[in-house]
Amino acid sequence: METLEAARILMATSLGFHIVFACIGMVMPFFMVVAHYKWIKTADIIYLDLTKAWQKGLAIFFVTGAVSGTVLSFELGLLWPGFMKHAGPIIGMPFSLEGAAFFVEALAFGFYMYGWKKISNKWFHWLSGLLVGIAGLSSGILVVSANAWMNAPSGFDYSNGIFSNIDPLKAFLNPAWFSQALHMCLAAFMATGFAVAGIHAFQIFKGKRADHHKKAFKISIAFAVIAAFLQPISGDLSAKDIAVRQPVKLAAMEAHYHSQKSAPLYIGGIVDEEKGEVNYKIEIPGALSFLSFGDFNAEVKGLNDFPRDEHPPVAITHYCFQIMVGIGGLLLCISVFYLLSLRFKNWANNNWYWKIFALLGPLGFIALEAGWIVTEVGRQPWIIHKIMKTADAVSPMSGIVYNTIIFILVYIVLSLAIIWLMKRQLKAFNSLDLKK
Repeated sequence: METLEAARILMATSLGFHIVFACIGMVMPFFMVVAHYKWIKTADIIYLDLTKAWQKGLAIFFVTGAVSGTVLSFELGLLWPGFMKHAGPIIGMPFSLEGAAFFVEALAFGFYMYGWKKISNKWFHWLSGLLVGIAGLSSGILVVSANAWMNAPSGFDYSNGIFSNIDPLKAFLNPAWFSQALHMCLAAFMATGFAVAGIHAFQIFKGKRADHHKKAFKISIAFAVIAAFLQPISGDLSAKDIAVRQPVKLAAMEAHYHSQKSAPLYIGGIVDEEKGEVNYKIEIPGALSFLSFGDFNAEVKGLNDFPRDEHPPVAITHYCFQIMVGIGGLLLCISVFYLLSLRFKNWANNNWYWKIFALLGPLGFIALEAGWIVTEVGRQPWIIHKIMKTADAVSPMSGIVYNTIIFILVYIVLSLAIIWLMKRQLKAFNSLDLKK
């Protein structure tokens, strides 16, 4: 395995592991404070039990997310020194602000966790929990802004390999930051909401403390459904942005090889990169032109219009895009189903109802991972779009393959440990032994 390949696998593994915990850390505090608010307003002890249970679960993910995020920070410098040499002064501001946001998040979470019966003002205690969510969400937006800069580099002049006239604020507010941050935040709420709802739905299906789990389900599914309805709007903004700034990425996402007006949208299909074609696809005439430019007759550039050495890996980009959109559409349908179930309340009396949500629970995170693959792989071969190629940024150090193997094993062990801890917490919640 070559150094570049090993570095990319290691970075992808680290990011794929971290993003799950980062998203949960961004979203779960809001579930927690809603339950806490309901306890303050209703004095229903179930909401207090739920608040403390979610607080303990959040603590596990918070620690794991902090550690895996620190690893990613080191990997940026150790694996991609060519990138950090030039990008560091440009995108250092959002990274430093992210560090400040994380500090506020950690401090607020400390107040919240250890403030029970110690902070006399119940609303100040509640606000410290809300601040955890706001700081976590801000932290995620800042990191996504730095990633968006890699897709839409701005805030500097570039000539003869030299970066000059650096404007960190302009780099932070790059053309892609809003659409990418919005899409990511909604994806986090959607994935976490359906996952948490799925866990509680499964417990209801098994007959475990339905009174507690139904309240937990209602809070988490509400966030998920709202995000699911907003996500297509966000996706449309992102698609139109990519069509203008990164047309080769759009072509790879849709596996379009030939430029054409009134370009069709492909559903499914098997990509043959050697022949430059897609087989067994379903075509919707003119749909891609409309989704990209708001005009059914607009021309969409195909991959054949770009140099071969600037093509991203088409098959994986296309398949992951299809997975992301397909799951998003399915979860939107299940959101409609949930809203209908509020009208037909007898549906919730049947086991099949809870089984549906339990089975669909993990899909949001699968879509989340697929979306990040589209974002990162679809940008290749560039690490900074049209400025620096990934191969030019990698470390010349040998032996990265051994680090890759070690870290993959570490992430597997950590994943198993987290599963064990969460099962333990769930068992404690079912028995209301919240001291565990």
